[in-house]
Amino acid sequence: MDWDKLRIFHAVADAGSLTHAGDTLHLSQSAVSRQIRSLEESLNTTLFHRHARGLILTEQGELLFDATRAMVKRLETATARIRDSEEEVFGELRVTTTTGFGTLWLAPRLAALYDKYPDLKIDLMLEERVLDLPMREADVAIRMKEPSQADLIRKRLMGVHMRLYASPEYLDRKGTPTELDELNQHRLISMNVGSTQVGAGASLVQHLLSYEIASMLTVNNYFGVLQGVLHHLGIGVLPDYVIQDFPNLVRVLPEIESGEIPVFLAFPAELRHSKRIAAFRDFVQDEIISYRKQVKKQSVEQ
Repeated sequence: MDWDKLRIFHAVADAGSLTHAGDTLHLSQSAVSRQIRSLEESLNTTLFHRHARGLILTEQGELLFDATRAMVKRLETATARIRDSEEEVFGELRVTTTTGFGTLWLAPRLAALYDKYPDLKIDLMLEERVLDLPMREADVAIRMKEPSQADLIRKRLMGVHMRLYASPEYLDRKGTPTELDELNQHRLISMNVGSTQVGAGASLVQHLLSYEIASMLTVNNYFGVLQGVLHHLGIGVLPDYVIQDFPNLVRVLPEIESGEIPVFLAFPAELRHSKRIAAFRDFVQDEIISYRKQVKKQSVEQ
């Protein structure tokens, strides 16, 4: 089977349009159409249904698209490994993690990585959905639970707890609760219990809600929760790692916290020799060592 025709088919199937695929491939629409027609003739089947709004894959087209998608992912992996210099770190690195960890912990620290490796191109993908690393939806992931996908190299980085925090200004105005029963006199800021989040965090929020909280602000990510706390709107349920960068926040009801949430770094086994992966892994580990030292220092000062 002609790989060039398969490459063009994959671009058309991905774009859903001859015109858009042609723009991507730098080919005319008629040239793309001829190649698709030739491929259909060689396979003696129809790969697309033609509609005014675009192209829709037939059942046979879906089967072929699954195959070409897997081939493209494998080629991307091979290309990434070939481009990894034995002595230099450069090129694109696709990193996925949760919105909260990515915005509150990882992104503010990336300057140190760029200072060391200025030719890196980080594509930071922040979402709660677990991306498929073996299928190369991302190169490396930081996850709030141990990955279950096969063919991954994984390393436990640290443990996180969800705790209650408020600004000094809010507590000066509303008072500091000393017992859980007093929470009903305050506004609670938390992730919406229906949002995708770690189980330990959701369990803590459910427990707090049993105390008949009168006023609530719910957000679908921890960055939003933090903004509410920083602007003195109430007491927020936040991961403990925010304190390193926001040491003025006050921990409320220090005996209350979630169970430990393990944080793992993972990447496909086939990228074990990647210099970019190694550079990112070492950077994260160094930052966590620094984070632990800072937390220990803050605990002593308190």
